[in-house]
Amino acid sequence: MEISKREEEYLETMYILHKNKGVIRVKDIAKMMRVKPPSVVDALKKLNEKGLVEYEKYDRILLTDEGREVAERTYSKHLLLTKFFIGILGIPPEIAERDACQFEHYVSEITVKRIREFARFIQEECPYVLKQFIKEKLAENAESE
Repeated sequence: MEISKREEEYLETMYILHKNKGVIRVKDIAKMMRVKPPSVVDALKKLNEKGLVEYEKYDRILLTDEGREVAERTYSKHLLLTKFFIGILGIPPEIAERDACQFEHYVSEITVKRIREFARFIQEECPYVLKQFIKEKLAENAESE
């Protein structure tokens, strides 16, 4: 089944809301994604048809097992990329967060695996070089502000 980038974003948002609040509501999804509630309802209907959420109007919203799996995979990529961008590349956190949010939907599993392996390798085998690189990048970031 084909899941669009936008559908992944909705699933990830619902996953985060459930994780943080224990409940998923249309208004919370709309606020987090900066969209109007009718857009959320339309998305929920499509996700429901695909078997990724359980949704009935004026009822609770739940991720199905398949929907949760997609959301967890997307969220996991997001966290990895954000940490990699900040901790390995020295990207400012707000930019790293925004870039990770875009990149997570396009990056393949093999690339994610290699990024994870590379980050682990560089942190374990070259900690001094990494610290020096990050120090230089943070100085560059401070100069450009």
